[in-house]
Order: sequence, then C-alpha cells, then structure tokens
Amino acid sequence: MNNKIKKINFNHSFIFFLFCNIFSLITFFNNNLKISPLICFLLILSIGVSHGSLDNMKGKKLFEIFKIDNFFIFYLSYISLAILIIFFWVILPAVSLTLFLIVASYHFGKEDTSFLINKESFYNSLLFFLKGSLIILAPMYFHFDETIDIFKFLLIDNETFYNFLNFVETNQIILSGIILSTLSSILLFVRNFELRKFTIFLDYFSILIINYYFSPLIAFTFYFCFLHSVRHSITLIFDLNRDDLSAGLKIFLKKALPLTILTAIFCLISLYFLNNTYSFDSSILKIIFIGLASLTFPHILLEYLLEKNEKQRN
Repeated sequence: MNNKIKKINFNHSFIFFLFCNIFSLITFFNNNLKISPLICFLLILSIGVSHGSLDNMKGKKLFEIFKIDNFFIFYLSYISLAILIIFFWVILPAVSLTLFLIVASYHFGKEDTSFLINKESFYNSLLFFLKGSLIILAPMYFHFDETIDIFKFLLIDNETFYNFLNFVETNQIILSGIILSTLSSILLFVRNFELRKFTIFLDYFSILIINYYFSPLIAFTFYFCFLHSVRHSITLIFDLNRDDLSAGLKIFLKKALPLTILTAIFCLISLYFLNNTYSFDSSILKIIFIGLASLTFPHILLEYLLEKNEKQRN
C-alpha cells in the first residue's frame, strides 16, 4: 500500500487518539456533560453511513467484471438483502445479533488494518477478527449491564442468550477475549515491522479509553464515525484521485451525498413510525444497530465479491 496513505492514516489515528483523551478528560472533570442518543443517531446517519455510500460505484465495477448491463439488478439485490436481514432479525433476533457481532468483528479488524497488511491468509483473517473483536468486547467488559440493556432494546428476549452472556461475564471470558485481541494487535504490529504500524496501538488504546469513560452507544458512535468510517473514506478518496487528495475529497462528497441523504431520510421515516410503538431512545437504538446490520451484510458481501473477482481478473 502506498506510503502516502499510511502516513495519512497514522496522522488520523494520532488525532483520534488525542481527541479520545481530551474528550475523556473533559467528561471526567465535568460530569454534567451528556451526549444524547439523538446526537449519536445523527452522527451515524451523516458521517458513519457516508463511508458506504459509494457502494453503487463498486457495484458498477463488479457488474462490469460480470458483464451485466442492467444495473437495476444491483440496487434490487442490495436492497432486498438489507430487507431480508431486517426480516431475519425480527424472526431470530438472538441469532442475528450473534452473527452480526462476529461479522462486524472481522470487518472492523480488516478494514481498519488492511492499508498496513493486505496479504490474504487464514492466519491474517484470524488476527483481523481478534483485533476487531475489541470493539465488541470492550463495552461488555467496562459496561456489561448497559450493553445487556442495549441488547434487550434490540428485540432480544431469549433467556438462554442472556444466561450465556452472564456465564461469559462471570468466568472472565470477556477479559480473555480482550487479551487475545491485544495479542493479535501485537502480532500484526511486529510482522514486517515499520514505525507507521504504531497506528495499530493508537487505535487499540483509543478504543479502550472511549469504552472506559463513555457508555457503549457513545463509544461505538465515536469509533464508528471518527475512526472506522473516516479511515474507510480516506481509502475511497485516495482511490478516486491518488495525485490530488483535495480533488478526491470533492469527488467523494459529490458522489456520497445522494445515497447518504436517501439513507438518512429512510431512517428518519423509520424513526417516526417506530416512535409510535417504542420509546424514542429505544427506537433510535433499533435503527442504529438493526439498520447497520442490514447495511453491513450487503456492504461486506460486495467488498468480498469485488476484491475476489478483481484479483482473479488481474
């Protein structure tokens, strides 16, 4: 991967690390500072969702490889899969959440690190999964009860599921998972060592800091919007124009804005209808996490198919 993007991502991680520390200190000395679920919702709708708003461009690349002319099929397939995920969540919420957490762990670990290590192997995939699992395990370790409350808001009333989580928490399995995640970050850092790989540890400590000081929803919002989404967007901007990043940023904003706005409108309409049945905060949590799950699966599937077929083509 180009040294230019490594430098940009290192600087981004350092800024995010400073942001996490400064904001945590402000919160520590000012207990009255509150961030509402609505603020988290709006941040995710704007900054968070935008990093997947160029999936239509990736879809065009994939369809060119498959030699499919009717691009309507892409939109139909993408939206149908998203709706299918929501339907599956309503029918089997505990299974859906478990699958989502597993897939998200791998996705976060891979996407946040692939600019440093892009060689595919089972070993690397395992390390990416363990590294990304910190996003899931840290809130459960520092704020177990609050995390369980979020799960309950997500339509999960399976007693066996919660008994299993209590077993995991009581027997220090969550801590063991965090230790494995730590080891995976160390292994990713020392392989083919270069100084800019310190990005891995900046991200690691940033995630621990925000999860220690903030509630699971706020910590996830900070991570998802200002680390994961920004990093993915940087890669997209770089791909759009490798010579002039400011020009790439303009193209990215122009192309990402329509689908970002469309997704935001759909989510706001969903919030209006859900609020008639559930509390406002509960409705927001459902849209954030079930909505993200419905977008994550087609997004990851598209990334996988495009990456696989581009390599075969080359």
